[in-house]
Amino acid sequence: MVTTAISASPPFPDTLPLPGQGLHSGPHCIDLDGHQVQRLLTINAPPLVLLGNLLRADECAALIDAARPRMARSQTVQQHTGGEELNAHRTSDGMFFRRGETPLIQRIEERLAHLLGWPLENCEGLQVLRYGPGAEYRPHYDYFDPAEPGTPTLLQRGGQRVATLLIYLSTPDEGGATMFPDLRLEVAPQQGHAVFFRYDQPHPASRTLHGGAPVVTGEKWVATQWLRERKFE
Repeated sequence: MVTTAISASPPFPDTLPLPGQGLHSGPHCIDLDGHQVQRLLTINAPPLVLLGNLLRADECAALIDAARPRMARSQTVQQHTGGEELNAHRTSDGMFFRRGETPLIQRIEERLAHLLGWPLENCEGLQVLRYGPGAEYRPHYDYFDPAEPGTPTLLQRGGQRVATLLIYLSTPDEGGATMFPDLRLEVAPQQGHAVFFRYDQPHPASRTLHGGAPVVTGEKWVATQWLRERKFE
């Protein structure tokens, strides 16, 4: 859900390394052990990068096939209690893989860790989501609001979320863009492409409000990885 709290929150300590710090510079094509990833768009505030060819078409299809039998109505984090709940603002189906659950998952996770310069153990397991016609996820933040009473419970598993990587596993026929209202930016979902963005403070000042526009026709499948401060257990 969208958090409405506006109480000040300090940024993460300057001494804390953050994921994706090298993505904004260097060659336009990033070589990851022979896999070529393109840097298509960069924004500095917030740190945001649009990546091309992060996953191959066969990898996208294999993730969808592995996830499909386990899909259920998506829930959102209930920050008031630290639990989860069904939410009318999120009308997708989804599931989570365990870290390293299959050779495919392990290979993809290792590529992402290399790309983002972030330990695998500090990442939540990949979540796969399906949005059919009319399904959407209204604008929200991914960090845990420090003002909410359930946040200390959520932080016990690995600290604060510090970044999000959203990978498009399919291309819907129409609709389904990822919207960043504060940036006036919409990213059209294209199979294999991904959006990385970091929130250097858990506060709306991070300008990372984002959402998934309704799918008009076709299906949108995505994989999401959230990165934590510490080891996620």
